[in-house]
Amino acid sequence: MNRCIWYISKYVSPPTDASAGGRGYILMRELAKLGHDCVIITSDSNHLANAPALDATYEFKRIDGLTLCWIKTLKYSSAKSLRRILSWLHFEWRLFWFPKGRVAPPDAVVVSSLSLLTILNGFWLRKKYGCRLIFEVRDIWPLTITEEGGFGRSNPLVKVLAFIERLGYKYADEIIGTMPNLQEHVGHVLGYTRKTWCVPMGIDPDATTDPLEVPQDYKDQYFKKDKFTVAHVGSIGISNALDVFMKCAESSADHENIHFLLVGEGDLKAEYQRRYGHLPNLTFAPKIPKRMVQSLLYECDLLYFSVHSSEVWCYGQSLNKVIDYMLSGRPVLASYDGFPSMINEARCGDFVPAGDVDALKRKIIDYSKLDAASLSEIGARGRAWVLEHRMYDALARSYLEIIFHSAQNGLENNA
Repeated sequence: MNRCIWYISKYVSPPTDASAGGRGYILMRELAKLGHDCVIITSDSNHLANAPALDATYEFKRIDGLTLCWIKTLKYSSAKSLRRILSWLHFEWRLFWFPKGRVAPPDAVVVSSLSLLTILNGFWLRKKYGCRLIFEVRDIWPLTITEEGGFGRSNPLVKVLAFIERLGYKYADEIIGTMPNLQEHVGHVLGYTRKTWCVPMGIDPDATTDPLEVPQDYKDQYFKKDKFTVAHVGSIGISNALDVFMKCAESSADHENIHFLLVGEGDLKAEYQRRYGHLPNLTFAPKIPKRMVQSLLYECDLLYFSVHSSEVWCYGQSLNKVIDYMLSGRPVLASYDGFPSMINEARCGDFVPAGDVDALKRKIIDYSKLDAASLSEIGARGRAWVLEHRMYDALARSYLEIIFHSAQNGLENNA
């Protein structure tokens, strides 16, 4: 039986070169392909994506077999600002008055964080329509802002968000997380165990076809021939915890066969260039188009990502960066001491403790001693694993079972 599903998140958008938040869109697109009536309700105020300029308060669009509704909302420029909170409130107010008659009534409403405030509208929609309510957690708030954002646990905003988080965990019909160990966090918040489900980040089937080649002049300028290239590709900001990468490059100058490559843009790039730009074994390269990422990753020998040591990672990760890395067929090395997943499951790389420069350096040297065939074998395991376990068409079918049938068909809470 075909169902109507509303997916509501202030931060979701069609996947493009300049957007984030595409996971929910792709899941709904894949469910629409299966014949379900999918409605995405989001805002035009998203600091992670490009949104259309809206003339009306509500703008509806039919695209990819689903209905996409943009809500005009207060804009902000800084993620850590009062205007961001006001934008959340503005979205909730306009969501409450959303013209519901323009779309089919829902059989299920998925509320996806952020913002946590939307779960309150979700409770009201469940009562109005008698539908199922799914609470989806993509970022664990307020834990993220107390662990990594500098907010104290006694901060009034933190207390309000913690109260709303608890309501969502306690009263939603199902809880879905992108992280594999969310159930432990939910149990900690509630004081008792409640079943959760993991539907992680995945691979857009459209993204596996026709990658763009990296221009030869780009490779000539930023890649060092006959060097073992260790690369970080992506944003360069405080959350990327790249200090350890920089310090590792600085301490590895005596290993002339190893070269460090940093590809991307971000708030800290200029500072890193000022402090480490003199290193002969470190190259800064500009951001490339999304469709070129896989080709660039394949040119590298070892791919790197890092996180800060934080309670947030005790509940696991499902990062787009890791999926992109594994898809490229190259080995992956991570400064990460949280709940392990993907890399260890696929046996395509290693974890070293977050912040440990010496451990990172030793492991990079170990990889640099492997021959090309061994590196390719390790990377191939990662590519095969993500193609088997992380395709969005398969994830969407699992998502559907969780929404409407939960415990059937052998679904597990840890993926």
